[in-house]
Amino acid sequence: MSDKEDVEELREVLSVVSQQVPNLIKSIVASIFSEQAGTDMGKAVGAFYKGLKDAGIPEETAVKMTEGYISTFTSLGDVMKQAVGKSTGERKEEKAKETEEEHQG
Repeated sequence: MSDKEDVEELREVLSVVSQQVPNLIKSIVASIFSEQAGTDMGKAVGAFYKGLKDAGIPEETAVKMTEGYISTFTSLGDVMKQAVGKSTGERKEEKAKETEEEHQG
């Protein structure tokens, strides 16, 4: 295989990846923010808090720990949203650049 063929094959692979990864991330974000995910998260938070209280953790500490537990979920959601936004924006920029190069070339 020549260098030119290797480069072309790599370009094709990267093109597929750049199209599929944003869709995968969007699907993950949608599943995280679905109604069922919200219900499940509420149950998980309740169980977490109850477990702390049942273990004898003082109220104030249990509340703070539960808030930290919840923030883990929301932070993950924020990271996912940013990843989707960046991926979509980068793909739009790449397509615009390709179109510009086609018109110039």
